[in-house]
Amino acid sequence: MNPPASPVSPPDSPKPSATEDRRTSLYEEHVKHGGRMVPFAGWTMPIQYSGIVDEHQAVRNACGLFDVSHMGELEMRGPHAGQVVNYLVTNDVSQLAVGQALYTACCNASGTILDDLIVYRAGDERYLTVCNASNRDKMVEVFRKAAEDHCEFEDRSDSTALIALQGPKAFEVLALAGSDAAKLSELKSFHFRDAVVANVACTVARTGYTGEDGVEIFCAWNDAPALWRHLVELGGPLGLKPVGLGARDTLRLEARLSLYGNDIDETTNPLEAGLGWVVKLGKGDFVGREALEKVKAAPLPRKLVGFEVTGRGVARHGYPLRDLEGNEVGVCTSGSPGPTVGKNIGLGYLPANLTTIGTQFLVDCRGRNIEATVVKTPFYKANKGAVSK
Repeated sequence: MNPPASPVSPPDSPKPSATEDRRTSLYEEHVKHGGRMVPFAGWTMPIQYSGIVDEHQAVRNACGLFDVSHMGELEMRGPHAGQVVNYLVTNDVSQLAVGQALYTACCNASGTILDDLIVYRAGDERYLTVCNASNRDKMVEVFRKAAEDHCEFEDRSDSTALIALQGPKAFEVLALAGSDAAKLSELKSFHFRDAVVANVACTVARTGYTGEDGVEIFCAWNDAPALWRHLVELGGPLGLKPVGLGARDTLRLEARLSLYGNDIDETTNPLEAGLGWVVKLGKGDFVGREALEKVKAAPLPRKLVGFEVTGRGVARHGYPLRDLEGNEVGVCTSGSPGPTVGKNIGLGYLPANLTTIGTQFLVDCRGRNIEATVVKTPFYKANKGAVSK
């Protein structure tokens, strides 16, 4: 496989000011499409265009286009690059073939989560890791320090744009974007390859954050506007719409995908967060392994659960969770109406004895205790609709 197109740095790559909210190369496209721009993780990003519910349903029923260029792209190169990355994360990078990716967590020595990541094996000795925008500076330092005297490290974030095309018609749109793009439906989940999409050199991965099928497309920073315009034009007749951060949040919540800073952070460990499946304690040493072995050896005092608000109210991030006697026992980490499932849903940490499906508890909605019930997650699964009960 050739090196991914995404890390190729154009000569005039932007160097955003550290003191101002940065703009992705798609800023003018967002404004042109009526995007309502808001500050987010140091960037000015679209929160919505036509409306959160409208955009949400476009992704569920047709497809949506997301600008996620604010995410960080960190590259490790060299004979020991794989070992270094594997030491930093909880999942087993050594099992990746070239052209394959995996979801993982990066923990500190205490076993709590510094960030959740996707690692792409781009070559025999090349690994690209995508981190959250809010954690970019932190993760750059973690990766840079780990690479010292072991492998090459490069922060490719400022030269890399990332566009997500998500929804059941995503590959129909790609089929209109050239003969090479039309073959991308052959990609397996969490696999990627170089491709030409609408005459733009890209790296395309079958990954996403919506609960729908689709791809995430890496390209050079300055190529993104042309690619975006082509995809909007090609996909319009199929129902494609630009989608902002608001619907991105409701989509990922219905799919029960964690959001860093809400559901996971440096106060939570992967096991209590329901991410035990990305912790491979048997792979060998990695940062946080000893602490996580101790966590696994003892009963979890709390767990992150999905719930449905059965009373009249909407749970929001930070709202206290109470037992039926009114005692505060946990906290809501994410909550909103679920446009597809037609229910008010949320995620939150509760004591282990209150995490069984069907358990009832209360959400403190600004001083009103509203009834809620622990339910099966994800709340929504593609082709199956609502699955919370």
